[in-house]
Amino acid sequence: MQLTQHFTLAELTASTTAQRLRLDNTPPPELMPRLVRTAEMLERIRNTLGVPVVVTSGYRSRAVNAAVGGVTSSDHAQGHAADIVAPRYGTPTQIARTLAPLVSVLGIGQLILEGIKGKQWVHVSTRVPSKASNRVITITDAGAQLGIQELP
Repeated sequence: MQLTQHFTLAELTASTTAQRLRLDNTPPPELMPRLVRTAEMLERIRNTLGVPVVVTSGYRSRAVNAAVGGVTSSDHAQGHAADIVAPRYGTPTQIARTLAPLVSVLGIGQLILEGIKGKQWVHVSTRVPSKASNRVITITDAGAQLGIQELP
């Protein structure tokens, strides 16, 4: 099912963990409007970067979220979030630095540059966190820091 011009439901629900563990990762119908909003945000990000955006993790059912070690309050489990890379644009740090000043314009509620266990990606969510200071952060194995920081 096509959610927007460049993003499909299959793309936002793909999960190798769900496949490997034979877990259902089908979103309930009531989350579809959120997934459409997430895809619309991804379209704006794609247009800003001028290159294709690859979703490495989108919607996660509660079971899939638990299997990947996600927090119980994860925006992924609510259809609000996607983890992305855009190799043709640059590194996740370069992507985050470009998007950070544009979060309000692009409808990004939260932007997180993540560098965990040697992997790097950008987490974007349509949900605005309760603390404004948590809107743009960097998370590494060492913890969370405000703003976009250089990854090790």
